[in-house]
This record gives sequence, C-alpha cells and structure tokens, in this order.
Amino acid sequence: MKVRTGVVLSGVVAGNSHCLHGRYFCIDCKNMLNDRDIMLNREVGLIEFNRRVLAKAFDNKVPLLERLSYLCIVSLNCDELFEVRIARLLKWNKEKPNKILPDGLKASEALALARVNVIKLYEEIYSAYNLLIPELRTENIFILKNKEWTKEQRDWAYDYFLNELKPVLTPIGIDPTHPFPRVPNKSLHFAVELKGKDQFGRSSKMAIVEAPRVLPRVVKLPPEISGNQDMFILLQDIIKEYVSEFFIGMTVCGCYPFRVTRKADINLKIDAQNIRFAVTQEIRKRKYAECSRLELDITNGKPDKTFTNILLKQFGIGIDDLFLANGPVNLSRLREISDMILKPELRFPQFIPGLPTELIDEPDIFKAMDKSDILIHTPYQSFDPVVELTNRAVNDPNVLAIKMTVYRTGLDSELAQNLIKAAKAGKQVVASVELFARFSEEINVELANQLEEAGAHVVYGVMGYKVHSKILLVIKKDKEQLKHYVHLGTGNYHQTTIKMYSDFGILTTNKQITEDVDNVFAQITGVGRAGVLNCLSQAPFTLHDMILKRIETETTNAASGKPAKIIAKMNSLLEPQIIKALYIASQKGVIITLIIRGACALRPGIIGLSDNIQIKSIIGRFLEHERIFYFYNSGAEDIFLSSADWMKRNFFRRVETCVPISDKSIKQRIMDEALNIDIKDNVESWIMQGDGTYKLCSTHGEKICAQEYLMLKLGKIIAY
Repeated sequence: MKVRTGVVLSGVVAGNSHCLHGRYFCIDCKNMLNDRDIMLNREVGLIEFNRRVLAKAFDNKVPLLERLSYLCIVSLNCDELFEVRIARLLKWNKEKPNKILPDGLKASEALALARVNVIKLYEEIYSAYNLLIPELRTENIFILKNKEWTKEQRDWAYDYFLNELKPVLTPIGIDPTHPFPRVPNKSLHFAVELKGKDQFGRSSKMAIVEAPRVLPRVVKLPPEISGNQDMFILLQDIIKEYVSEFFIGMTVCGCYPFRVTRKADINLKIDAQNIRFAVTQEIRKRKYAECSRLELDITNGKPDKTFTNILLKQFGIGIDDLFLANGPVNLSRLREISDMILKPELRFPQFIPGLPTELIDEPDIFKAMDKSDILIHTPYQSFDPVVELTNRAVNDPNVLAIKMTVYRTGLDSELAQNLIKAAKAGKQVVASVELFARFSEEINVELANQLEEAGAHVVYGVMGYKVHSKILLVIKKDKEQLKHYVHLGTGNYHQTTIKMYSDFGILTTNKQITEDVDNVFAQITGVGRAGVLNCLSQAPFTLHDMILKRIETETTNAASGKPAKIIAKMNSLLEPQIIKALYIASQKGVIITLIIRGACALRPGIIGLSDNIQIKSIIGRFLEHERIFYFYNSGAEDIFLSSADWMKRNFFRRVETCVPISDKSIKQRIMDEALNIDIKDNVESWIMQGDGTYKLCSTHGEKICAQEYLMLKLGKIIAY
C-alpha cells in the first residue's frame, strides 16, 4: 500500500504531544493532540478559498471579462464573510471572548487571526482591481477616473449629476438638530468633511450623503461622448466630483465613499407563533443590525483620525474593523459592466449542456424513469428533465400530488411556477419552504405567499432545523396503482445557479428510495415518528453515524492488511469527530483523497497524523458543488450522493438526505465524471498543505482539466 510523503507538524513534537508509537494522534494509546494542533480555523479556510478564486482574476489565460467576474465574486463573498462569520466572532468576542471554538482557539484569538488574513485578502483584491483597469483598456474598455475626464466628458458628467442625481440625493449635515442618519447594510454613502459656515450660520464639520439603491453604480457614457468606445464612469466618482454643489459657501475638505456591513444572522425565538411573520420582521431588523465592518475609499486621500473616529463611534466598531479601500468600496457592482459590453470573445466560449442517453432514447420523462434510474450531471447536462418532470406533473391528469423542498429556487423559476399551476389545477401540492435559507428569506416568504394563495400546502420545515434536502416527489396513478417518481439532488432547485454549479441529481422510481422520500416528507409536514427509512441516511438522525461507521470499516480493513480507500467530494469539511476519524484511518493505512472546494479544518500530509490524506480544491469556470462519498469496502465500492457537507450544522442542525447508488453504470459514471477525473486534474487544482495554505498543482506531462473534459464529453462548446 502506497503511503504518501508527509511533513512534520512544527511546534508539537515536545512534551506529551506524541505517544510511544511516535504518533501525534494515536488510536492505540488514546493520546491525542489538542484541537488547535489538529484543526484549522474555519474563517481562515474561507479566506483561503477566496484567495484561490481571486487567483483567477490575475490569470491571463482566463478571458478578461471573466477575470473581472471572479473579482466581483470575491467581493461578494467578502460581504458574506463579514455578515456571518466575522459578525459572529465579534459578538462572541464581546459577550464571551474565552469561548472555545472547534479549532481550539478562543473567540478573541480567532477574530484576531481572521482580521490579519482578511487584511491581506483586501490588499490582493484591490491589487487585482488596479491590474484589471489597464488590461481592460487594451480591449477599449475604459473605467475612467475623475482626473482623466476630458472637458466634454466632464460637462456630460456635470449635467448627469444635475439632472439625474442631485434631485434624488439628500445631504444630511451632522449637528445637534440633524443626528447621524441610519445607514442600511451595504448601501453606498459619502462622508463629507466640511469647513466654514452655511447661510444659517451653522458650522457642521461633517455631512452624510446616501446614494439610493435605485441608482446605477456604473454609468456608461453615450456614443457621442465616448466615440463609440466602451467608456464607463462610476457613480461614486460623479458624486465625489460634484458633492460641493450641496454645500454652497462652505469648503469641502474631503469626500469619502463608504459602506457598512451588518450582521445577517436571523435570531428567532423558538416559541414564535407565526414563523413567516417573525422572519419577515427579522429581515427588516437586519437592515440596521450590529455593524461588523466599515469600508472607506481612500483613493483621494485618507481622512484624519478625528473624522474617522466619528464614523467608527457611530457604527459601534473599533479601528480594527475599518478597512481602507484603494478603489470603489463595492467592487461586486462592477459586474454591471460585463452586462453592457457586447464582446463575446472576452468571455468563456458558449457551452450547450447535453442530455442523459436515457432521455435521448426515450423523451417521455415518465416512460424513461419507468425503464431505469437516470443520473443528471449539471451543468454539463441540462436540468431541463427535472423541469419537464414538473411540467408533465402539472398537465397529466393522472398525477395526483407533487411534493418538493424549496431552499433556494427563485420566484421566477419554472419549477416554482409549476408548483403554483399544479395547486391551482387542484392537485395536492406540498412545499417545504425554508424561510431561513440565508439571503433567500425574502424570496422564500413571497413564494410561500403565492403558493398558499394558489391552494398549496406550505410548511416551513422543522423548528430549529433547516430543511436542506433536495427532494422532489411526483405521485401518479398508473392503472390501479400509485407510482412514485423521485428526484434527489446534491444542489438547489435554482434554474440560474444550476447553470453555474456542478451537481448530481438522480431520477428514480426505486421503491425503497421513493418510500423513504415519502417518509421524509411525512416527518417534515407532520408530527410524531415516521417510518424507519429503508436505504436513505438522514440528518439529524443517522447520517453522521453512517459516515463514521463507513470510515471505521475502512480503518479496520486497513489494520488487517486489506486494501482500504476513501474518496469524498464536498464544499466544506469541518466536523471534528469526522476529522479525527479520518486521522485514525490515515494512521492505520487508509488512502484518503478529499476534494474540498471551500473551508477545510483537517491538516493533510502530516507525518504520523495524516500521511495518507491528500486534499485538493478545484477552482474553475463552474462552482464545484457536489457531495459524493466513496468507500472501497473490500471491493464493493459504495458510493453515496448527498445534500450534506461534513459540517456540524449539516449533521445535527439540518434535515439532509444521503442516497446510496446501486446501479453499476451510474456508479461508474460518478467515478468517471467526478472522482477519477478530479483526482487527475492538474490545471485547475490546488493542493492543500499541512499549514492550511494551498499550492496550484504543478503540471507534468499531459494537461488534464476536469471541467473542460466534462464539457466536451457531456455537452458542446461553441467557439467564438
């Protein structure tokens, strides 16, 4: 059995950090390192993931507008990092700084560590921005700064300010009669430093100007001004340039665009009587929740400390929560530029997804599912068959009921509209709408309203647990019997993200699986104990134990000298018990390959601890989103598809499903189209190091890009 070469875990070789067997984490001696030695920090893992994504913005092999998109994605991800993870650390640091996190760090230590790493990420983000600006110019795409405007452009911008902006902007001078205004989450504002007195004799030293969300953040110059080139100016630059128009007679000493980020978690009392109403109220509160970050644009110079401290005090945060931006404070809005540019050669080539062979041979979705199980690998294959299943369910008089979990679906999706149509047609429609799907709460509340008005039975999952399973059930009367048609997926029923996220879904009429899915819906919609599941594993009940037992089986086999192997692909690996079980498996000789896109708390390749564990992360055109678990199991090669990552929340605070794959041809497809090709990938793979950093895979010999291989194998690339 091949054992991978590891590295020594520095700083833990003294004292009792290793046992008599020379191991750092020993199942035989029960002598284990503490958590901070064997677990990596979650927030740093998320920051490292964003650093890998940001590397695409620097990569000149990536089409230019796609590089800009990667920059926007990282900016958006940073917002979520501060809205959720950093906000929680700030809260814990304030209320219980000695709280011990799963990685063994105190909350205060984790916060300090995250701050150090996120500052570095900020520097890289704005380095990418300032690198892309001149590169865009080589393609005649100009994002013009104020000082670059010609007289004609300046005149146009001034007219635009007077006619389009000034009427909807409201400056608030800060003085005893004008308190500091409420600043909503992530909205663009300007802090204006003033000197002198106005016509009333008032001498405000600061004013705040809000840019309403309805205003575009990027303005394209008309052809007669741009000379038919793609020329853009930023809203914030126009306002900065002409903000003095609001303060006639006073001197504007500085104008600083800024944004505050606020906590996004929803805190709901367990005894809330009306969940939908309570969530709606919490969403409104979130707009003005506690602050976790202040971003300040300093491209025109820094304000003095007194001015900055006034802002920090208003938002209840300290100097460590101030982030100085060497560019626009909301880079994610630059995506608007791509939408206005008609240059397909600066984007990825168009890709047309294929169809599973079963549906080419038999287009009737019901007949095709009657013949065999069908695996759909999106976005390489079309999601249309799942949509078609709901279309047929709406229009087929023999279909009696449709049941579906709704986590992230979208109001305008055909799936959502088909549920509404089916309910209006008198079919029984049961929708488990997850009101706590972060950042989709408002959409899901509105969808729940529409479904209820159409006559559907709407439930909101299970109090205290998010329903994260991706399951769809159609019940059809076939002669004198009821037949169940099921779809289980690893990703959301969202027809936009389904084109960008790689996921697996299985269409099946397998009796054991369909009965299990029916039971899961009974658990969600009813009370009491539903029937025992036949083959599905389910969180929060059996999934965690199943995974641990599977790891233990491989460990036992390796200890007996048998071949033992684990391959797992997921978004995040953070659950401590699973991680410790994998360490033990590695020590016994199990060969473990983990394909983890995002945060991973396990340290790979450490001598005596994780020599046999390799971890890689693939960052490409599509977001890697599948959850696949493979266990060699003495040659049986068991494979599972799941909605769950290996995280504490997924195992214990969510309703998740995990389905075993029994069909040999489908198992082989999953191996070929996910695990084997991902392991071979040497173009878009990053290899995780024992300290939590990543190195881009070095290419030797033939270049193998997993995503490109799958696009060519399962769909069609149309070159420009």
